[in-house]
Amino acid sequence: MLTATPGGRCGCWRSTSHWSRTSPTWTTPPSGGSEKTELRPHLKKCWTIPPRANAEFAARMEDVLAVYARPFDPARPVVCMDEKPYQLLDHARAPLPARPGRDAREGNEYIRCGTCSVFVWVEPVRGWRRIQALPRRTRTDWAGQVRQLLSVDYPDADTVVLVMDNLNTHNITSLYEAFEPQEAFALAQRLEIHHTPRHGSWLNIAEIELSALTRQCLDRRISDLDTLNTELSAWQSATNTGQRQVNWQFTTHDARIKLRHLYPGN
Repeated sequence: MLTATPGGRCGCWRSTSHWSRTSPTWTTPPSGGSEKTELRPHLKKCWTIPPRANAEFAARMEDVLAVYARPFDPARPVVCMDEKPYQLLDHARAPLPARPGRDAREGNEYIRCGTCSVFVWVEPVRGWRRIQALPRRTRTDWAGQVRQLLSVDYPDADTVVLVMDNLNTHNITSLYEAFEPQEAFALAQRLEIHHTPRHGSWLNIAEIELSALTRQCLDRRISDLDTLNTELSAWQSATNTGQRQVNWQFTTHDARIKLRHLYPGN
């Protein structure tokens, strides 16, 4: 739980105890009320698990769960990565700071200042993460992040076991587009890649970490990339200092019982 205000954080990071996977279109029922068993066209929910048998989902899910079940091996660390677009925004009018008896105030008008991409890398067992915002999310950008991961973050590891989604830039091809063949091959040989299934973002621990980052650090207007990276660095330092680990408990055995509808023939 974060209670301090490191770096240049304006205000306090909000600590939350839960997060929701779904969000209704409206939160107010139509006049006259509506029972849960009745048709409610004003509400909708997003699903993150296929509603029917899906062998591809089951196979990739079990592959990722097997990776999470491995014993810790410093020579083969398990690292998860994810990325998200971020809209840089500035205030159209200067906000009013908080003072005794009155909360801080800001207008609902804002100025768009461009977009960027936030990259998150996390080693769940060690409680380590690295976050950086870049102007774009091209193959070259991802390849540069991988080179930093292998050369700076884990120079002594034999292999980095990488869990991530199947975005078009998240593959070995990006290394060959960014670097000379010799370097691309050397980097690729030190990677063991495992992709989460489609609609399986909940299987990516970096996605969960990114959700916490969004709530605690990105829940406000930030107008430029330098300021954003300053704030991300402060959040990264605070969480790394606390070594907040992720205790993943959902296993393949659990999946075959609780999600048995995903397996053809069940």
